Amino acid sequence: MAKKIRRCDWAGETSLQYIEYHDKEWGVPVWDDKVQFEFLILEGAQAGLSWSTILNKREGYRKNFADFDAEKVARFTQKRIDKILLDPGIVRNKLKVNAAVINASCFLEVQQEFDGFCNYIWQFVDGKPKQNRFRSQSEMPATSNESDALSKDLKQRGFKFVGSTIMYAHMQATGMVNDHLTGCFRHRECAKMAGKQTF
Repeated sequence: MAKKIRRCDWAGETSLQYIEYHDKEWGVPVWDDKVQFEFLILEGAQAGLSWSTILNKREGYRKNFADFDAEKVARFTQKRIDKILLDPGIVRNKLKVNAAVINASCFLEVQQEFDGFCNYIWQFVDGKPKQNRFRSQSEMPATSNESDALSKDLKQRGFKFVGSTIMYAHMQATGMVNDHLTGCFRHRECAKMAGKQTF
């Protein structure tokens, strides 16, 4: 009999898509600006909703937001935004869609100032993933000192939908913190990726 794979509680009995996201993406350190931008859009869209809802609409976001090209999104006109809001393939929330366009412009400014968005965002965890050792979901925080600081700085730079809870989820997704539970098979695998930064 095959040994059962142990995963984080939230990925236990869910869809295959959710499990694949947990097994291959969540907690993997992201040193790529385009992927960071994608998660900024997706995490902002999630506010008040489940992550499974966003995963189900990920392709819709990819199609409507120029394959997460920040330069193109920053140039979206009101006409383009109105068209996007008609597509059920995304979360049709006017504030969130407008925020994504605003955030694209802010993202480009940060890229220019820091010679890359990754150079900016990774400084909040001193350039390497923070290795947490939570044994159960109940131990996991919704925010941290780092997400508080990141959220505050992003807001000062004009970003929208970047509260501390949203930014902590972003940090988890992009591997800035390794929040796989210690009993999950991915905890050790993601920990091994900790030193692979490219800057």
